[in-house]
Amino acid sequence: MKQQILDLIPQQRPFRFIDDILEVEDSKITAAYRFREDEYFYAGHFPGHPVTPGVILIETMAQAGVVALGLSVLLHQNMPVSQIREMKTLFTFAESVEFTGMVRPGENVLISGEKIYFRKGSIKTRAEITRENGQSVCTGVLMGTGVKLDAK
Repeated sequence: MKQQILDLIPQQRPFRFIDDILEVEDSKITAAYRFREDEYFYAGHFPGHPVTPGVILIETMAQAGVVALGLSVLLHQNMPVSQIREMKTLFTFAESVEFTGMVRPGENVLISGEKIYFRKGSIKTRAEITRENGQSVCTGVLMGTGVKLDAK
């Protein structure tokens, strides 16, 4: 199921911040990502002293804790993969986001998400990014809603 979830995640490079899914259960997920030294945003944030922008850390938590976990829930509910592929998860809500560390180029992080609830196509999760040593970098409560995007 881990590879199936990875294959269904709509975000792709250079805006995909999940390399691997390490663990997935009914109500939680753990993923991994290495912030590569050549990520496009480091050139301007901050020249000579690159740091991963907070908005990218929030997006990283959303991709694992909202999108990937939401896909897992849909697969557990036996929704057909063809229907899942038609949907995209739009980020709708963030609260209690707290940054407790910086992520530098080349760092590996673990991203976890725990389902608070899933109803009416929306998922609310408690998400966290930690370093490999367990030190927390960012936490927050995030929410997304699955929608079918019309082709232009």
